[in-house]
Amino acid sequence: MPLASVYHGCGGENLSPQLSWSGAPEGTRSYALMVYDPDAPTGSGWWHWVMFNIPADTTSLGEGAGTLKNGLVPEAIQVRNDYGSPGYGGACPPRGDGDHRYQFRLYALGVEQLPLDENATPAQVGFQVNANKLAEAELEVIWGR
Repeated sequence: MPLASVYHGCGGENLSPQLSWSGAPEGTRSYALMVYDPDAPTGSGWWHWVMFNIPADTTSLGEGAGTLKNGLVPEAIQVRNDYGSPGYGGACPPRGDGDHRYQFRLYALGVEQLPLDENATPAQVGFQVNANKLAEAELEVIWGR
């Protein structure tokens, strides 16, 4: 995990990392990105970033796309992360909790838009993503302190 992508409370800048992809399956009409830490000591993990309605012709997200004021992907919707704010929330595991896995999952979807808005929960987005996904790819990053 680049230090710039670590939550500001843990010494980073809380900037979402640059991501790129290729090879979308035929019929892809949009993308969704869900970033999750399954190792968070909550009993239910921790959602760091959930973005959907990313246009099908998009093949990358620039650094900082998870900051709403940047407006880097204006068509996309970003819901609240488990820090309580919309957009990206970086890595920040409890001190001494060991390394955590941060799973960046990109989903190719067969619909142009999910029937949700910015008030949706990550679970609601996940339900709609699973109902409409054509394919998924995952990048797992490890970070601890």
